[in-house]
Amino acid sequence: MPNLKDIRRRIGSIKKTQQITRAMRMVAGAKLRRAQAASENARPYADRMRATVSQVSQGVSEEAHPLFEQRASVKKLEVVVATSDRGLCGGFNSNAIKFAAKLIAEREAEGCEVSITTAGRRGQEFFRRRRSEQLEGNYPQLDWVTYVQATEIAKAVSGRFISGEVDEVFLVYNEFVSAMTQTPKSVRLLPFAADDEVSGDILPYEIEPDPESLLAVLVPKAVEVEIYRALLENQTGEHAARMAAMESATRNTEELVEKLTLQFNRARQAAITRELIEIVSGAEAL
Repeated sequence: MPNLKDIRRRIGSIKKTQQITRAMRMVAGAKLRRAQAASENARPYADRMRATVSQVSQGVSEEAHPLFEQRASVKKLEVVVATSDRGLCGGFNSNAIKFAAKLIAEREAEGCEVSITTAGRRGQEFFRRRRSEQLEGNYPQLDWVTYVQATEIAKAVSGRFISGEVDEVFLVYNEFVSAMTQTPKSVRLLPFAADDEVSGDILPYEIEPDPESLLAVLVPKAVEVEIYRALLENQTGEHAARMAAMESATRNTEELVEKLTLQFNRARQAAITRELIEIVSGAEAL
């Protein structure tokens, strides 16, 4: 049984850990509000961008832009997996990685050759240990997601798609649902598909000089926006998951401190009782 000094030292250590988890929860909560505002602002822009591309591409063939091209058979697939650079956020990263690994295994079973691009250090570390030969590249997120990062990823995957190195590109990330829920999701990024819900709408403006010239600018930008939106959603989910994990850790430390305090008081009471017995026994002997 540990002595009083050991129990007191452990209580002090746990209280210091509690201070850290409480501070991390507060920081994650502040970052969550900022990240959530950014992702909510990006959603209507991304939806409007896809709707615009859908409207402009009405009556235009797949040859209007190389990113529209539907390959006859998909033999090479690229999966872009978005995770975080840091841990301490519960099962946030592992859920996305497992979801991506399942998708990769399913497509490999169909005969596809799969390559992997990671956005975030946690995903890179996982696939580097298990599928290092399939890793195409990694894009660390650093402190905050920027549009420049989305542009770099979009240019890389679009270049490989246009050159024929890959026939299809999927994007896997955690979609932010609420502060307690982040759902792994996969979307087909390339070939870029029109939105069926708006493709039949009447185009509210005239296009000059022609739709093909406008699509040459819009489609690459739409791919960048889709990636940027996914990275923002993933970042928001990360901060929400970390806040929840740190809140749970703080509650666990409080419970542990209570148990150790009770154990300490019992041990101290036992020591006092033992000393009293020794004193009484000594007095009787005299």
